[in-house]
Amino acid sequence: MSKEKNKFNSIKEKLTVFSEKVGALTKGQRLLICFLTFAVIGGAYYYFIFMPKHDELKKVKKNYQSQLNTLSIYKKRAAEIVKYKKLMAEAQEEFNRAMEVLPDKRELPSLLTGISKAGSDAGLEFYLFQPGNEVNKEFYKEIPVSIKVEGRYHQITDFFFQIIRLNRIVNITNVDVKSKKGGKILGMSCKAVTYMFVEKKEPVDKNKRKRKKK
Repeated sequence: MSKEKNKFNSIKEKLTVFSEKVGALTKGQRLLICFLTFAVIGGAYYYFIFMPKHDELKKVKKNYQSQLNTLSIYKKRAAEIVKYKKLMAEAQEEFNRAMEVLPDKRELPSLLTGISKAGSDAGLEFYLFQPGNEVNKEFYKEIPVSIKVEGRYHQITDFFFQIIRLNRIVNITNVDVKSKKGGKILGMSCKAVTYMFVEKKEPVDKNKRKRKKK
């Protein structure tokens, strides 16, 4: 207890001496000391507390703006993805509709039979029905069929009408009609072109084959 009391008395004496010295100063000197004291405290606060917090706040604001920019970019990309998905769905729907009218290899014989049957049902007499060489296109093949028939005008028009009603694409080209037997019978030659979808095969990796053999 005596040591603590001595320390307290010593501090009290020092404060008394300091107060007496300050009291001996002029008013202007005391104001100057107060100003300097506040300046030191303010400078210490600014340098050790305010500046670190201010720098941290600037970093947070910069990071926040960067995150906002990134979010804006992602929103634009998401909107584009939705747009492209819609376009892809529309393109797929159109492709599916096109596929419905393009026969595959298995359906081709029945389609050719249907073309021939359309002529027979119309009452035409066939002199030529000859499928030609296939013509390769980007994702399909053209199959031309040379046709020569004879019949009356209404029979030929009925044949064309039945071709239109087929559920597959058949284009009639190179139509040449000539009158026979006093104009009552017409001879017609034409080319019926139908189409077949061809699925592209993926290229075979020769190195992969070799690895499998090993």
